[in-house]
Amino acid sequence: MKNTQMRRFDGVARALGAMALVLVAMMSVAQKANAQSRMDTIQWVIMYQLSKCPESQLRDIYKNFMQDNYGPGHILKDTKAARAYLDSELAETTEYGGPLYEKTGYKGNFYRVNLSLIKDGIVPEDKYFDAFVRSVKGIRPPAIENWKNEWKLIEEAYEDLGITLENEEQDREEINDKLQSGDFVMHHSDAFNKASRFHYRIMSRKIFETEILPLLTPQPTTH
Repeated sequence: MKNTQMRRFDGVARALGAMALVLVAMMSVAQKANAQSRMDTIQWVIMYQLSKCPESQLRDIYKNFMQDNYGPGHILKDTKAARAYLDSELAETTEYGGPLYEKTGYKGNFYRVNLSLIKDGIVPEDKYFDAFVRSVKGIRPPAIENWKNEWKLIEEAYEDLGITLENEEQDREEINDKLQSGDFVMHHSDAFNKASRFHYRIMSRKIFETEILPLLTPQPTTH
């Protein structure tokens, strides 16, 4: 009787062990599939940016993904100064390029929202600025080490595309130097700014989609 029970227990243990191995294998396959899917998405974002603005340089690609994690990349300490700068930019800008809005990076945590929405009277400046300020104040940025690891993955995805951009080595060196010093903020290249003429501010996905986007889409009329 005892021998029979032992054989049963032994059989159950072997079966459980086999199931565990299968589960581990399945998890490994799923993780690899997710990693590949993420790499594919990152590459799609890079190619999309280059298709919209071929003059983009590595620093512009970096900035796109950086903004997806850090928003505008700085803490808004002086709202009066920020408003004055916005007013000045609106007054001085005569041409607005780029899309009305676009998601950042591959996660879409934030949107770049075109200032033309204010200029064309689609979104009131007060509402636009308030959405921007609350987006910045609500940021919970990742640790710099986490961002370093993510940027490494993005660089790998970029390199696998087999393309070379203008000033690539200089940009890469400057990015690495900043990251080594604990900084992560990069400005757009002059080539990007001149070609795109994209004047924008960063807004969180939730605030933009719930408060600003409805102003851009026709609302059903009620009778």
